[in-house]
Amino acid sequence: MRYGRVVKYRRREADARIARALGVMGGVVLEGPRACGKTSTGSHHARSAVRLDESRSVAELAELDPTGLLEGETPRLIDEWQLTPSLWNVIRHEVDRRQAPGQFILSGSATPTDDVRRHSGAGRFARIRMRPMSIHERGRSTAAVSLAALGDEPLTGVRSDLTYQDLAVEAVRGGWPALIDASASDAREFTASYLQDLMATDLRLATGVRHDPVRVGRLLASLARTIGTEVTTASLAADVAADGAAVDRDTVRRYLDALTRVFVVDEQPAWAVSLRSRTRLRQQPKMHLADPSLACAALRLTPARLAGDPEYFGQVFESMAVADLRASIESWGGQVHHYRDSTGLEVDAILELDDGGWAACEVKLGASRVEAAEAALLRLRERVDVGRTGRPRFLAVITGTEHGYTLPSGVHVLPLGALAP
Repeated sequence: MRYGRVVKYRRREADARIARALGVMGGVVLEGPRACGKTSTGSHHARSAVRLDESRSVAELAELDPTGLLEGETPRLIDEWQLTPSLWNVIRHEVDRRQAPGQFILSGSATPTDDVRRHSGAGRFARIRMRPMSIHERGRSTAAVSLAALGDEPLTGVRSDLTYQDLAVEAVRGGWPALIDASASDAREFTASYLQDLMATDLRLATGVRHDPVRVGRLLASLARTIGTEVTTASLAADVAADGAAVDRDTVRRYLDALTRVFVVDEQPAWAVSLRSRTRLRQQPKMHLADPSLACAALRLTPARLAGDPEYFGQVFESMAVADLRASIESWGGQVHHYRDSTGLEVDAILELDDGGWAACEVKLGASRVEAAEAALLRLRERVDVGRTGRPRFLAVITGTEHGYTLPSGVHVLPLGALAP
């Protein structure tokens, strides 16, 4: 079987940030899940490269002659550098010695084990998180709305080409560069294999510990069912122990930590903000997977089965939207949070922008819930102490519908298939 392959480099939303960082920092560390495109992107910005996973001899050379391995035109890509963690200090010292920006690009699909001898790299490296491709990066968006330019002005002529069924296909196929042109059936085989490799090999290589693949699989299925929610460790432990054997929270936490180290579990933190009232904020993060396609794979969903379950598809769609927002906002140096307070008010995505501004988005798959989403956004604006935070740059409901427009309240309705950075 052949998967779709990217022959020509596809522009990534992280490209501009990588270029900026290489102009001022000694190096850039590209982090993210396996197969999300780190090597292609690193190669695009590099003038020479070495892959530590290419052969055993290369890995041995990294141990025996690390300084020689670093010789080459700059920026020099060191791919899968975490396979030889001792390189970190060597590269750090080499950056200090050269005293020039743009020397190295390090890419890796796992975080090495903690080592007290390994310096943080502060002041020398910029860490940039890469994720699977957004709808825009895949070339599926009409790009009618630029998030960077969005403000209070009313929207006109906004349209998405993606139907409800198209969005289900995109959810199951995911944003993996190798699957850009793949069929849904080929994509399902790819993601199923991805999860099998993760459970059997990737976690052991990243942590040095063999985790029970059956229980890891149950944990992934539990995370898939609750994707985009504030699931507790206790409820996850109950799911993992479905065979009757006791599983404590500490074991589940170790599994989660291992999945986080290979960038498969992706937490969306709660927003810490000053409120006008004495309402208490809830601080539990929402849990996402690296790509919603992994949730579909863990539950063995086809596009038709996903489309036939609008309630669960709504959860998956929210995770798709959050992933796309992260790809755009993080490329500017911003972050994406969520909001929930003790009164039950929830907002799906709070965008903290690089200039200190903020915006808020609710995510609703269908048009029937736009009114409720609008009301939640307006209540949030009333509760936030705008004297400290400033007024929101914009309020928006991201939908799976065809048309975009602006409501009389000023809240925008934005189809996911019309967004651009």
